[in-house]
Amino acid sequence: MEIVEIASSRSFEKGETVYRAGDEGGTLFVLYTGRAKLFRLNASGKEQVLRLVEPGEFIGELSLFSSLPLTDNAQALEATTMCVLQGERLKGLMAKYPSIAFKVMDELSRRLEKAENRIEDISLSSVTKRIAGALLELSEGKQEFLLPMTKGDLASQLGMTQETLSRKLAALQEEGLIILKGHRKIIIKDKSELEEITLIE
Repeated sequence: MEIVEIASSRSFEKGETVYRAGDEGGTLFVLYTGRAKLFRLNASGKEQVLRLVEPGEFIGELSLFSSLPLTDNAQALEATTMCVLQGERLKGLMAKYPSIAFKVMDELSRRLEKAENRIEDISLSSVTKRIAGALLELSEGKQEFLLPMTKGDLASQLGMTQETLSRKLAALQEEGLIILKGHRKIIIKDKSELEEITLIE
């Protein structure tokens, strides 16, 4: 496939910056192995985590359709390998093969819906409701799972402080809904009750 001709591979160590806000765009990064996070910094330097990036997902795509610099930051959370695609040549392939463009648009539509839902949650939902929803989403139906990010990053993504998140997780444990094991392992004891919390108006 012609896309191989415009792609190169780059590796990043844990904690290494993939790109920074203000960098020139025009490059699409497709995560192959590892994990990364997208975040923004406010004027006082406080970090707001936008989302976690898993294998198969891409970042930097908005800069393909705009001449403006990148607006967010990307950082590897562990040893990570990315496929780097040259933006201008990728747009040429999109014109030649509309299915590529439709795939990008489909992914962006899903992402926009998730972002809108998260904004609604932060604006209208209680802290406990946000946490219950996040636990159900991250568990992917399993009873026991590991948080894919630090509690600080999760708290940032949910629009709360790490202290608030830790306090609410402890409260859910006291109520018998979950069990906390170490820093990141969580066991869901009462899934139906967590689901009930997410339905509270």
